[in-house]
Amino acid sequence: MKYNFDEVVNRRNTNSLKWDGVDLIKQIGYTERYDEETIPLFTADMDFPVSQAIVDALHRTVDQRIYGYSIIPDAYYKSIQQWFKKKYDWDIQKDEIVYSPGTIHAINIAIRAFTEPGDGIIIQRPVYPPFTAAIESNGRQVRNNALNCDDSGYYSIDFEDFEKKAKEENTKMFILCNPHNPTGRVFTKDELAKLSEICARHHVLIVADEIHGDLIRCGQTFIPITKVAGSQEGIITFTAINKTFNTAGLHCTNAIIQESNLRNKFITTMGMHLPSPFTIAALIAAYNDGEEWLNQLIEYIDDTMEWIVNFLADRMPDVKVRIPEGTYVMWMDFSGYGISPEEIHDRIYNKANVLLQDGKVFGEEGLMFQRICVPSPRQILKEAFERIAREFEDLNTKKREKEFAK
Repeated sequence: MKYNFDEVVNRRNTNSLKWDGVDLIKQIGYTERYDEETIPLFTADMDFPVSQAIVDALHRTVDQRIYGYSIIPDAYYKSIQQWFKKKYDWDIQKDEIVYSPGTIHAINIAIRAFTEPGDGIIIQRPVYPPFTAAIESNGRQVRNNALNCDDSGYYSIDFEDFEKKAKEENTKMFILCNPHNPTGRVFTKDELAKLSEICARHHVLIVADEIHGDLIRCGQTFIPITKVAGSQEGIITFTAINKTFNTAGLHCTNAIIQESNLRNKFITTMGMHLPSPFTIAALIAAYNDGEEWLNQLIEYIDDTMEWIVNFLADRMPDVKVRIPEGTYVMWMDFSGYGISPEEIHDRIYNKANVLLQDGKVFGEEGLMFQRICVPSPRQILKEAFERIAREFEDLNTKKREKEFAK
């Protein structure tokens, strides 16, 4: 490999939310313990250096020595167009691309632009918590089309329930998360077609968060929903370099809105937002020259996930987990231990001193789960899982004793 993803970069004292945000992390209730020995694996950014192409582009921007207001150049739009055409055969026109400083920001704008207080918005829990927050903080109503989970941990869509909620008079929007966070599902062409058909039939606007679309397992296929919908009207898609290329701190989401009326209303509601010169440089470099880095990253993450599944099968067999089809998160079911969510939390966060994310924040469907973000050097993850496994050894022993007694 050209890139060394085993390299451990010390991120402490760099103003990293993940590694330095002790007070904020405690304040928002993620954990009671956070110290110099904590291993934080809760937030969706990577502990890997970005591609050299991005580093070089940012250095060139620094060397300009003036960082004023910036217009978006044609090269910015062309790099987006070329990336999505090459990877997904998606033809995007320049005027369909709208810059936003963040995906959750953009979702909030869409909610305000296209729904009214009291309107219903469909989400599919367990799902990324800011979706719920965006709906409720804007005075809209959550319509939860909970995903079904089978005994193997595979999630599927309850289409009967989805249509029931879509046909309710005040349901105006569906926020799709694909690839799905935290379950890791990458929805199929048939699933996406059926979702889009139901939404079109009941005049429900689709807001598609597809920012993990480039982060899928080898052998899987991601399809933008606009590619399978019968009509491109009534769909807003959010894409980003933030997850794909580890540039979350540069605040770069792009809304792809093909219908001009929707696009104009979105822009009017959002107001003027200009990207920084660093954001512009990073996006162009990422999409033009970052594919080799991304391919090697995916290979590394795939191997890491396989290691995790094997480790848990050997050391913590009561944890149910599967390799996700997409994203770099894993969704671990601890219900097999027969203990409370509070005790699960205490053993991991306080005793093992590993910071994950409690599944309950993704909805009641995640009560017995923990989400882990795995894009870190493998030695960090190995230490984290060794710590966690030690704190559950007594439960493994008790279960073996019970089975032997039978």
